[in-house]
Order: sequence, then structure tokens, then C-alpha cells
Amino acid sequence: MRTIVPHRPLAVSVLQYIVYGSVILFFGKSIFIPVSFALLISFVLYPLCRWLEDRGLHTMTAIILCLTGLMLVGLLLVGLLVYQFVEFLDEWPVIHAKVTASITELMVWLETLGLSRQEQQAWLSGLSDQSRGSVVGVIGRMLSASASSVVLLILVPVYAALILYYRRYWMKILVRIFPHTRVEDLRHMITLTIETYYRFIKGMAIVYLVVGVLNSVGLLLLGVPHAVLFGFIASILTFIPYVGILVGSLLPMAMAWITYDSVWYPLGVVGVFAFVQYLEANIIFPVAVSSRLNVNTLVMLVAIFVGGVLWGVAGMILFVPFVGIAKLLADHNVRWKTFSMILGTDPTGGKRINPD
Repeated sequence: MRTIVPHRPLAVSVLQYIVYGSVILFFGKSIFIPVSFALLISFVLYPLCRWLEDRGLHTMTAIILCLTGLMLVGLLLVGLLVYQFVEFLDEWPVIHAKVTASITELMVWLETLGLSRQEQQAWLSGLSDQSRGSVVGVIGRMLSASASSVVLLILVPVYAALILYYRRYWMKILVRIFPHTRVEDLRHMITLTIETYYRFIKGMAIVYLVVGVLNSVGLLLLGVPHAVLFGFIASILTFIPYVGILVGSLLPMAMAWITYDSVWYPLGVVGVFAFVQYLEANIIFPVAVSSRLNVNTLVMLVAIFVGGVLWGVAGMILFVPFVGIAKLLADHNVRWKTFSMILGTDPTGGKRINPD
């Protein structure tokens, strides 16, 4: 008598794949994150490397030149960060004097409300004891993140160089993995993948431009000196999550306080930057980037959230182009037509559907 194996519903199979994939991505993030960054960097540098090779340079020489140029751009951003910090330190004596005077005025005002100096000191001591543990925890997390960043700075260029150097070998492997696909089709798909990531880079450029303009307009309305410079510096520094926007806001806050001798103007700078960052995270970034990748804005927001849960800040950056690449692959596979419609903005998935 033949045993009949019940057929699992499609939803159950999809759920299992999601669960298994999420577990693998979460526990393997130490490996996948640097490899993913290296892969995307190789997509960006490939056209330039190919152009240099066509001009007679050796493959490794072209790769080293491209990576060196990219690292110089990164060092320029770091130099900008250091420059802002040095400028802030130069203004610190004036700011410290203003802070001290403001605290003294606040304590005098609290005394008029019946809160004695001894009670204020006791309250400040308790607040200091409570915040000390939080500060230590934040410093520990920052040191851990810095150590991870140093490791990434070493591994990612090496991985990217190896991916570019052995790209023809990887192509042969892909041909063996997909033996029923023509080599021309594989090359076409890889080319489209590279173009998709270029669209992502263009979308990010639009994000930084819009954020810089909004920052500058907000600072101009507040009357902060050098508003355009400060606005675009803060926009560029948002590339460094969390820390970038904090450092980018220090100098305009200090200038606002020194210029107007009022605490409300620095608070206004904080309000402007917080509002622009809210718009960037929830509207500007999803719309600008997803439109370049032809991906649904809702799907893009979900990808950012899932990437943050699985891989942290790196996942919020990497999962966006990954969704665009998945959309591209789904567009060119008839069996994935429904998946393409879910990810895309066009109900036909960007293709004409044959009614037959």
C-alpha cells in the first residue's frame, strides 16, 4: 500500500525559508557584512577598473588605484569630522562660560521656587550617579563599534580587490552553478545588477542633496552664520549613522549660541536637524532610493527595518540595494512574477503580461 505524503501549503514553505534565512543571516553577520560591502564596492569600482585595464594597466594595478581613490574620499570625510571637532574645541571656553552662567541663573531661579542649594546639589549628585553607568555603557558600545569598523576597514578593501581580480573566475563558477542558462544571459544579468546599484548610489546622492538644502534653509531661517556650509557638512556626515549628525550639529549650535547669546537658538538648530532627519529617514530616503531601484516604498521601509534587526546599521544600508537586486532578478524570471509584483511599484512588474 502506497503511503501518501501530504503536500505542504506554499505559505508554510515560504515561512520556513524566511525563518531559516533570517537565522543564517543573523548568526553569520560577522562574515556576510564585510563580504556584502566588498561586493557592492566592487560593483561601483568595476567600470573604472575596466576602463583603466583597457588603457593598458595591469588588473591588480587598476584595482589598487581605484581602491586608493575610494579610501582617499573616506579619509577626506574623516578629516572633515576632525576639523569640526577642532573648531568646536576652539569655541569651548566661550561656550563653557555661557553654560556656567546659565546654570548659575537656573539655580538662583530654583531657589526662588523654594528649592535650596543643598537640595539642588543632592539632586545633581543623584542624577550624576545614575547617568554614569549609562555613559560607561555608551562609551563601551562606541569602542566596540570602533573596533568593528577598524576590522571592516581592513577586510572590505581586501575582499573587494579579490572579487575584482578573480571576477572572470567567479563568472565561470556562475556558469557551472546555472548550467541551463546561457553565458550571454548571465553577463546581461550581472550588468543589470551593477546598473541597479548605480541607481542606488544616484538615489543616495539625491538624499544628501535634499537633506543639505533643508538643513541650510532651516539654519538660514534661524540666522545662523555660514548656514549653507554647516547644512551640507551635516548632510554629508549623516553617512556616519547617529554619530555623524551629532558632530555635524555641534558647530552650528555653538555659532548660534555665540552669535545670539540665547539658549533658544541652539535648541532651534537641534529642532531643525531632528525634523530634517525624521523626513530623511521616513520620506526622503525611501522615496528617492526606492524610485531609483523601482521598488515599492513600503517594501523599502520593511527592508530597512529588517536589515536593522538582523545586521544593525550595516543591514539598514545593505538591505536596500539587496532588495533592488532581488527585484531585478524577479523581473527576469517568469516563475517569480508574483514576487516581482510585490516588490515593484508597477503591478505588471515592469513587464507586459501575456493574458495567455
